[in-house]
Amino acid sequence: MDTIRFLQSIFLGLVEGMTEFLPVSSTGHLLLVQHFFGLDDDANKTFAVLVQLGAILAIVTVYFSRLVAIARGLGSEPAARRFVFGVLIAFLPAAVIGAALHNFIKDVLFNPLIVCVSLIVGGIVLLVVDRLDLKPRYRDATAFSLPMYLAIGFIQCLAMVPGVSRSGATIVGAMLLRADKRSAAEFSFFLAMPTMAGAFAYDLLKSYKLLAFDDVAMIAAGFVAAFVSGLVVVRVFLDYISRHGFAPFAWWRIAIGAVGLVGLLAVH
Repeated sequence: MDTIRFLQSIFLGLVEGMTEFLPVSSTGHLLLVQHFFGLDDDANKTFAVLVQLGAILAIVTVYFSRLVAIARGLGSEPAARRFVFGVLIAFLPAAVIGAALHNFIKDVLFNPLIVCVSLIVGGIVLLVVDRLDLKPRYRDATAFSLPMYLAIGFIQCLAMVPGVSRSGATIVGAMLLRADKRSAAEFSFFLAMPTMAGAFAYDLLKSYKLLAFDDVAMIAAGFVAAFVSGLVVVRVFLDYISRHGFAPFAWWRIAIGAVGLVGLLAVH
């Protein structure tokens, strides 16, 4: 096995796990890392999606007891059934639009220049929203209105543009729809489960032929790295944003986008 590629897989997994649940765009970070590492062929683009499985399992691990409680309540608690239905209708827009535009997204939008611009613009939006004097109406991610769940689902589709950030779009959308920061971030975690699992399954079905047998070990290494780093981020993120807001992540986005633009100009 190529040691350098193995280490690169671990690094990509760490990047995925550290950025997936933060409003900084994991896809954008992975695309930039792959571009400057010379790993931006179709097989490595597929690797970037497959390694998300580690991050998915991290969020499931953290929320396992709550997921079990919700599942147990489906037969007897209307609130549990309503929340599950809310997550499903929030997931639906991304499932339909993502499947319809899959090839366009991967072939056209997976572009380092688009990523850099999206990171910067998204960082500015995050700064503006973080400073708004919003009056939260919802403080429980399981109690949003059904129209609000659907609206967040459509807003999430903006993240099909790499660099926008799935978690960033859902968090900002929920806050503008009058959720507080903590419940907005928490719902982005719940919505990540079906959204990321769907993207993983769909991309694996479409692109598994691009992967060689030797890639299994590297995907496994990236998976473990994404799981561990994702686990750490999910456990600390909610408390952090409740106290400090999103400004540090906004400035990080702007800095990475600017550095990426400079790097692209220098290469060309």
